[in-house]
Amino acid sequence: MPQLDVSDDVRAEIGDEEANRLLAGDGAPGTYDCTSCRTPGDTAQERTSTVLFVGEETAVLAFAHATCVPSQVVPVSEDQLQSAVHSITGEDPGANGGMTGSEVPGAEPAPRQAVLNVTCGLILMDGEPRPALVVEPTAPIARPGTNGPGDDFLPLLIEQGFLPVDDLAQAPSPIHGWSVLMAAGQLHAVLMPDGAGSPVAWWQAHRPMPVTEGWRLAVNKTPSVLVYAAPAGSIGNQPREDQMRDALERAAARGVLVAAAMPLSGT
Repeated sequence: MPQLDVSDDVRAEIGDEEANRLLAGDGAPGTYDCTSCRTPGDTAQERTSTVLFVGEETAVLAFAHATCVPSQVVPVSEDQLQSAVHSITGEDPGANGGMTGSEVPGAEPAPRQAVLNVTCGLILMDGEPRPALVVEPTAPIARPGTNGPGDDFLPLLIEQGFLPVDDLAQAPSPIHGWSVLMAAGQLHAVLMPDGAGSPVAWWQAHRPMPVTEGWRLAVNKTPSVLVYAAPAGSIGNQPREDQMRDALERAAARGVLVAAAMPLSGT
């Protein structure tokens, strides 16, 4: 039996019959390339999220490590879906009646629609563990209103007050108006100010994200969270905190890491 997660939103889109069929192993892939980190996954060995990309007329079901992204519905443009499916199958996805689903070979025709991956971890500074979040999009981020091939993720954050990281041993500077929202010991969102100064969600968990006991203890000591961000492909899915730190140090050395310290909202 595959270890699949099918969220209520995905189930509502594909229907109970298709969802139950996938959960029973009928139509679910054994191995796949994660639509988030693009590394191999195995539904028989690890929890796997179903991610449904929905356009105006077409829907594409892809798969991702549950540790990368939760099962969710991602709205995208129809052009993105059409070109993504055509590039892999060489066929017009409209011929499949709209719902391409897991019938697409490998179930990996996911378009490069960016999703922010957020990882909780601890950063050691002066011998003390500090609570941190690492944010990395799954695809390049274009500046709103543009369709260019470039990645404006870091420039956009620097404009908001994030600063480049040269030395991971130095705590990043505070950023005005931003905060990390927790409730009942779980991570809910990263908030930023809108044009009027009110908080809005820059990133919001599809469902509340549990944090480790060590992370919770660290944030209780210092109610400030260090938020690091890097462009797509800079950090990757690191299973251990020492490997995460190594990846952050490599990103800093390449000049592609920014960070800010944010107060904790909630408990």
